[in-house]
Amino acid sequence: MGMGNPLLDISSEVGQEMLDKYDVKLDSAILAEEKHLPMYDELIEKHSPQFIAGGATQNSIRVAQWMLTNSGSPKNSTAFMGCVGADANGEKLEACAASDGVLAHYLKDTEQSTGTCAVLVKDGERSLIANLAAANHFKPSHLETPLAKSIVEHSKFCYIAGFFLTVSVESLEEVAKQYVAQNKVFAMNLSAPFIIDFFTDQLKTALPYTDYVFCNETEAEAFGAKFEFGSDLKEVALKLCAMDKVNATRKRTVVFTQGSKPTIVAYDGVVTEYPVELLPKDQLVDTNGAGDAFVGGFLAQLAQGKDVEEAVDAGHWAARYIIQQSGCTLSDACTYYTK
Repeated sequence: MGMGNPLLDISSEVGQEMLDKYDVKLDSAILAEEKHLPMYDELIEKHSPQFIAGGATQNSIRVAQWMLTNSGSPKNSTAFMGCVGADANGEKLEACAASDGVLAHYLKDTEQSTGTCAVLVKDGERSLIANLAAANHFKPSHLETPLAKSIVEHSKFCYIAGFFLTVSVESLEEVAKQYVAQNKVFAMNLSAPFIIDFFTDQLKTALPYTDYVFCNETEAEAFGAKFEFGSDLKEVALKLCAMDKVNATRKRTVVFTQGSKPTIVAYDGVVTEYPVELLPKDQLVDTNGAGDAFVGGFLAQLAQGKDVEEAVDAGHWAARYIIQQSGCTLSDACTYYTK
């Protein structure tokens, strides 16, 4: 199961002038400020965008279901919870999740519109500017609905992106405590440097529950700086592994992706590096969703009882597939097989 911020991506190729106009940088993820709000209409009116179901956690769950389906698992092997508006965009997201085989159990807010994310793509790199809107209004009371209770009870793995720490730490902690009590796997992504720098207390609340922690090299560097773990990412991974943990029966696994550089995995005092198969530059379409896809592929293998090496391989494969698409789109049947 996943719990996070469901967003409708508004994705367009843009020039440098658009990035400069709204003061955004490539390869970044931020929350929209007042100055960014005109951007959404401008993208729609001038840049012929694609509308794609998004939100980091939802993307990972969609990819996990896609790969599980390839392995013979039925639809609704995965589930996702978040808050959307009672509007057309919310209906689009729900329809997309259903078509991907994901059981979406949204809280529907009648006063807020469905969240959106501007995806500005230039030369294959992307900048994400999220206007959370309804996604910012998820409430712990939603976890008391019969379907939500069933999802939490029957799921074996939970994944939450760090972006959710800005929304409802109470909901995260409620699910995490149930997972610890039942000795089930709880995983989280650090997601963005601003989460580490400005939502540190919320992150400190969540980290003790984590059995798996994911992030990319930029977030790993920010984490090392914030927690005074140094700049050597292997050392940062080991020190993050060793941080306090509620469920002492499971040792924490830390996974740092680094784009085309080897993926770092730390577990039980040992760091292992897994090389990434390089993609020719002319086949790169859009890096948006690469990290989400990696986690989705990784979790799909864990759910089938595979080891970390196989999980990393599937994560690399899924990320490689996604960066050849526009956004996190799954238009083709999954053809992954374990090497």
